[in-house]
Amino acid sequence: MRLTRPLPRRVILAGTTRALAASSMLLGGSSFVRADGEVLPKTGGYMKFCDEETMKPKTHGTSLAPVQPNLRWNVDGSTADRICNFNRKYAEYAGYWETTSFLKELSHEGEPIVYYDSVTGKPLFVAPIGRSMAEFISESRTHGWPSFRDQEVVWENMRVLKATGEAVSADGTHLGHNLPDAKGNRYCIKCARIKRRSPCISRTAPFGVLAWLTWTLHV
Repeated sequence: MRLTRPLPRRVILAGTTRALAASSMLLGGSSFVRADGEVLPKTGGYMKFCDEETMKPKTHGTSLAPVQPNLRWNVDGSTADRICNFNRKYAEYAGYWETTSFLKELSHEGEPIVYYDSVTGKPLFVAPIGRSMAEFISESRTHGWPSFRDQEVVWENMRVLKATGEAVSADGTHLGHNLPDAKGNRYCIKCARIKRRSPCISRTAPFGVLAWLTWTLHV
């Protein structure tokens, strides 16, 4: 009898996320289950558009509240708040996200991480799905900002303005822009817009908007 070596865990995970990515577009979205049994938010499906009504002035800029305190990855709270809630055009400089502690804290096991809105705490993206962590990081480095694909978007909480391609939360947080390339839609998110939960609370990660799409981590 011929024995075969079991596939490495990261190979199995990569195959699973690619299959999920393919099915999510056909089925209108899907949820991924991590190796530890945690069910992640539903991602994928069709893009959801909004109009200027979503970004109309509210009690705190375009949001109802400021960004949450104690953002992780050494992201400055006042800068994140200005970019997320009082800005529609600008972002942190290209490569800013690499100056934070994000990459040092990133898991390279291939399992998806959940990123949350730094204002509301609602999930916005789950990545990587349909690609490896190395591919996600490589693409983000190439473009200068964290870059997400259709299959990684939690459309329940994320919207795109049809007229401009601006990426925003359903609650009015400015996140970044959809800048399509040859592979399809690419959501270029500012690190300050994203928040990630501390591992002691959850293995998932809340998104802020990298301070202009800030990656913020709650501690």
